[in-house]
Amino acid sequence: MRNTARWAATLGLTATAVCGPLAGASLASPATAPASLYAPSALVLTVGYGESAATAAPVRAVTLTCAPQAAGTHPAAASACAELRGAGGDFDALRADPGVFCTREYDPVVVTVDGVWQGRHVSYERTFANECVKNAGSAGVFTF
Repeated sequence: MRNTARWAATLGLTATAVCGPLAGASLASPATAPASLYAPSALVLTVGYGESAATAAPVRAVTLTCAPQAAGTHPAAASACAELRGAGGDFDALRADPGVFCTREYDPVVVTVDGVWQGRHVSYERTFANECVKNAGSAGVFTF
């Protein structure tokens, strides 16, 4: 049941992030051309405590839209989008800050990403050993 609720929330936020701006523009002026030629980049990021998304209930969720400009509820949308562009949209390529030292306690935190990055579907899940390791895992994408 938890997994169903997580998917429902993720799909709802993704639909709102991707289709919301389009619906408003199409209602206002149905005969106009698209405002830009950028491929859509709209993501929903969640974080929960546990070893996998199937068993962890999300405790926080943010939206991140990167094209045509950085927006969403992510607290550092501009830097997160810049970091993702630098990694080519590859979440595994995001590197930890070498100057951050974290304890070795095991209190797993799982991050999920669902949505669209430059026109292609993205579904990503990663489990970090603890909150400190998650925050150090990227300069800003996973820090929310």
